[in-house]
Amino acid sequence: MVRIASTQPRKQRKFRYNAPPLHARGRFLNAPLSSELRNQYSRRSVRIVTGDTVRVIRGDFAGDEGVVDGVNLDYSRIIVHGVVSTRADGTEVPPRPVDPSNVCIVKLNLKDKRREEKLEAKK
Repeated sequence: MVRIASTQPRKQRKFRYNAPPLHARGRFLNAPLSSELRNQYSRRSVRIVTGDTVRVIRGDFAGDEGVVDGVNLDYSRIIVHGVVSTRADGTEVPPRPVDPSNVCIVKLNLKDKRREEKLEAKK
């Protein structure tokens, strides 16, 4: 989680809601790594990017795995392929956004060389 100076919940909420778009909100999108990746990279969590494979560990879709189709910085949510609700008549609703803290990264998308170098540097 992000370190916020104040211990008051109202100020913590204010910081999250009024955070600048990219550099600060990107920190809200960290998710824990699986135990294998944690041992490999000597890190506990990494920022989620499109293309990572994640496993949902909490909520209605716990246990489901899928590729991250999108990242929403405005609401600090991710869209996971396969996490879709169905209506009573059987039709599928648009994908349900998932909080990054409720998923575990199983496979990293390493197409970005800078991301790969950053992970390797921590070893």
